[in-house]
Amino acid sequence: MRVGVVTFPGSLDDIDAIRAVRLTGGEPVSLWHASDSLEGVDAVILPGGFSYGDYLRCGAIARFSPVMAEVIKQAKAGLPVLGICNGFQVLCEAHLLPGALIRNDRRTFYCKDQLLRVESTSTAWSNKFATEQEISIVIKHGEGNFQADPETVRMLEGTQRVVFRYLGENPNGSVNNIAGIANERGNVVGLMPHPEHNVDPAVSPGLDGVRFFASLTNYLTSLAEEA
Repeated sequence: MRVGVVTFPGSLDDIDAIRAVRLTGGEPVSLWHASDSLEGVDAVILPGGFSYGDYLRCGAIARFSPVMAEVIKQAKAGLPVLGICNGFQVLCEAHLLPGALIRNDRRTFYCKDQLLRVESTSTAWSNKFATEQEISIVIKHGEGNFQADPETVRMLEGTQRVVFRYLGENPNGSVNNIAGIANERGNVVGLMPHPEHNVDPAVSPGLDGVRFFASLTNYLTSLAEEA
């Protein structure tokens, strides 16, 4: 399983994502924002950080990086893509996912362990969880407030495309406590929490992030068996 991790100018968690892929049994492949090749990877992670300094809007400039043209093309063809935090913002700017991420409603940067509920297990990145399972994943963001027009929110809820939901205190004001969503096919998932920080027992009290990567392995194995 070769998983590409894109580095944009301002990415902070690309190294963490690369390490998480390696710790969970995959082969990480570094992808540079200015490249137009995905190096034949089996999946792509858009990591957290502040791509291009978050100028204009978070993810608005990264969306036009040369590498994103290929990410968009391959995602539409079924390539698994995970957008984490800033990566989620990039996916929305690229219209691979609907809605937008705006400033936290309390104007506060949150960094803490966050309880989530798994709402959908039918995606490439969540199939090793159980529906309604409660997990803990680190969050660290100042602009994680997911918003969309009422029709889009109804569509996401009605088609089980809400994948993760905040439990307890809503840390950013996201509509319906939404923490992560998927595209219609389920191969593209974006979420504000950081699963790459919950894979190593030396630094994380829980290892719920491991199942994101186990889900990808399971998804790719299923595709190979079908072929």
